[in-house]
Amino acid sequence: MKAFPRTRRIGEQIRRELAELIRDELRDPRLTLISMTGVEVSRDLAHARIYVTLMGDPAERAERVADLNHAAPLLRRELGRRMHIRTVPKLEFRYDEVVEHGARLSALIDAAVAADAGRHHGASDAATERATPEDPA
Repeated sequence: MKAFPRTRRIGEQIRRELAELIRDELRDPRLTLISMTGVEVSRDLAHARIYVTLMGDPAERAERVADLNHAAPLLRRELGRRMHIRTVPKLEFRYDEVVEHGARLSALIDAAVAADAGRHHGASDAATERATPEDPA
């Protein structure tokens, strides 16, 4: 088996080309802060699922992903002109919630570490008070 399968190489090329196309062809200022986190291409190259992240509230994010899906036929046509492959995959954009889940988990870990440090700090203060002899004066 190859180290980099063809579908992965094509997915990376699609990601690079789409970044340029979204910036240059769509010219929508609302779509400038979109990051593509991954591209999954089917083995037959018929479909490509593009995962994106962007800032904003959930309703705004859903609207931006819908805008991208609405522009998918134009982006696919331009991809066909730029890439030299026989079949250009049908594009489907999805919001990638992995970054959001990672941030939530990181915040939970930070809170747990802080709570644990506070508990150990309080226990060590009590232990040092018991360990020091009282001054009889």
